[in-house]
Amino acid sequence: MYRISGRIVLVCALVLSVLPAEDKTKNLILVTMDGLRWQELFHGADSVLISNPNFVENGDKLREQFWAETPEKRRENLMPFFWETIASDGQLYGNHAEGSVILLTNSQWFSYPGYNEILTGYADPEIDSNDKKWNRNVTFLEYLNRRRGFEGRVAAFCSWDVFPYIINTKRSGVPVSAGEGGAIGDRLTDEETLLNQLIAEMPIPFDTVRWDAFTFRLTMEYLAKERPKVMYIAFDATDDYAHQGKYDRYLTAANRQDQFLAELWGWLQSHPFYRNKTSMIITTDHGRGDDKKWTSHGQSVAGADKVWLAVIGPDTPAVGEMKNHPPIFSNQIAATACALLNVRYVSRQPVGGVIERIITK
Repeated sequence: MYRISGRIVLVCALVLSVLPAEDKTKNLILVTMDGLRWQELFHGADSVLISNPNFVENGDKLREQFWAETPEKRRENLMPFFWETIASDGQLYGNHAEGSVILLTNSQWFSYPGYNEILTGYADPEIDSNDKKWNRNVTFLEYLNRRRGFEGRVAAFCSWDVFPYIINTKRSGVPVSAGEGGAIGDRLTDEETLLNQLIAEMPIPFDTVRWDAFTFRLTMEYLAKERPKVMYIAFDATDDYAHQGKYDRYLTAANRQDQFLAELWGWLQSHPFYRNKTSMIITTDHGRGDDKKWTSHGQSVAGADKVWLAVIGPDTPAVGEMKNHPPIFSNQIAATACALLNVRYVSRQPVGGVIERIITK
């Protein structure tokens, strides 16, 4: 059991019984958008923050790009792929104002504990910092990489340089490109060689994070070259700009990541190996505070445990935005990801159960 803000939440047993009746999904893409608030995803640009000169340099330009009178139009302006494609062909969870509650089970409400929870299916109380410590816990990526049919077909491309430790490359065998790292493998394409050169020559934008554009372009080259069955992509700029109090760049980063996902999904649907055989899960590692505390998160910031989830793929019913359902937790993502691949996720620790409504019965 896990204690969450004084509430006790029961989690499922080790062996998970829910598997898709029609296992159309053969490949899985997991994407995380670090620290992106549910408020922007479901309501678009915040009416208070977008006009605050403390957080915005050019308010007129920002309003021209992202503002509209209704939250429905604002969110379409900010995240068109989510609201034109996923809302039509997939599922969206996390509009907490509409009874779609998704919460963290870890008590820390920042990155390493959040990513551990997403990737392993449980919160580890001993993970209480973002320090570069080898994760003792086995992620579902490592679990799949040990299974027949998935060996050597799992990879991760991440902007933050702590991910090799979270996924534990020393033990897991999962290749991870992160931080100032570049392309994976010895047989590099011309594009990968150029990207490696640019990563080495350009200053990183934040202390421990490379540009999300490099992460995305390296991902696309690897997909085309290696055809992995399971891919994890971790973007980061939304969190970094939020910590800096730059709401304009935070919105721009979210919009750019949405563009990346639109391009990725379009490419997957054009490729015979992935078309109609790939599911994509998108989520975040933690929430943020409201109004003046939007720049912060962590256990002392109210609302930072509120997160969101989006899913699209051949085994997920196309019902769009979800409302008024029983609470969902981030520790359920690992089991759900495996279930989409028709694999039972088994762990030494109790893990969150499969989110059944995501998978066609």
